[in-house]
Amino acid sequence: MEFFHTHISPRAVALASEVLKSGLVSEGKLARQFEHELAATLGLRNPVSLNSGTSALHLALVLAGVGPGDEVILPAQTFVASGLSILMCGAQPVFADIQPMTGNIAPESIARKITPKTKAVMPVHWMGYPCDMDEINGIAADAGVAVIEDAAHALGATYRGKPVGALSRFTAFSFQAIKHLTTGDGGALCCLDAGDEGEARRRRWFGIDRDRDLPSALGERQYNLSHLGFKYHMNDLAAAVGLGNLADVPGVIHRHREIGALYRRELQGVSGLTQLEHSCDRESVHWAYTILVDRRSQFVSALASRGVPASVVHQRIDRNGVFGGLTSLEGQDFFDRRQVALPIHVGMTDEDLQSVMGAVRQGW
Repeated sequence: MEFFHTHISPRAVALASEVLKSGLVSEGKLARQFEHELAATLGLRNPVSLNSGTSALHLALVLAGVGPGDEVILPAQTFVASGLSILMCGAQPVFADIQPMTGNIAPESIARKITPKTKAVMPVHWMGYPCDMDEINGIAADAGVAVIEDAAHALGATYRGKPVGALSRFTAFSFQAIKHLTTGDGGALCCLDAGDEGEARRRRWFGIDRDRDLPSALGERQYNLSHLGFKYHMNDLAAAVGLGNLADVPGVIHRHREIGALYRRELQGVSGLTQLEHSCDRESVHWAYTILVDRRSQFVSALASRGVPASVVHQRIDRNGVFGGLTSLEGQDFFDRRQVALPIHVGMTDEDLQSVMGAVRQGW
């Protein structure tokens, strides 16, 4: 049994093959079509396709004006890409505490961490469970700072009736191999403001406007760059994989939610295991299924001996010296000692699920 699974549909294989045969593999009509379908299928606002979720975070920070001397508030409970994207701007990551029963950043901790140097807040939807976005956006608005959601785990999640990707000024998604939707590697940046979207499109390809900076009679595009740009665009080969997989995403999300509900129901009352909170005003997409356990090392070893994988997917990133050392965070400390995840993916059979739950019920 695998902990993660990469879902590639037959349609994705066929579309990718068509692109390869055509020889037109750079950014083109399929990348635009992929963006259109993301908006139409999942309700994402102005998605700009990119080559990774990390590129999406960095580009959002650049568009928010984050630079040397600025601070960006985020949780330590995330993958290092979140913090590294801030360092890439020359800014300082400032770690806020999390809610120990959700794994998500705590709004009240954000409020305490804001200083005159704060330029942005980066909430991370842990394992696809949406953060308290109304409170976070309210705090950010009062402070005059941007909100950049790290939604790498949260494609298809909803918060108070709205999709993640339509809540804040910026939302960054990842389409890396083991996400709900993969393009092989890839990402998207959603922008509530059309001006941000236009600037994201320019900056993702060196700062050149592909629609307006047209070739001269000599052949090269005519442009005069005024801002730093990047090579962050998605190519049509990746977009073909994404388009081919996109039709399966509702079914993938449904299966993840189905498994999450099964775990929640069937693992209630297991000694030494605590379920995380789940509010009825939001829907998680359960990228994996986090639980809190006593004697975590013994838990992981016991499950492994029974052929069942469990994983601490990401430990707190302030363990890394590049971020300056551990921050004193009470909720984070509690969560970090106990959190572990069970597998959820469409490659799991009903027999696999019974094996997981049976292994957990046997104890450790």
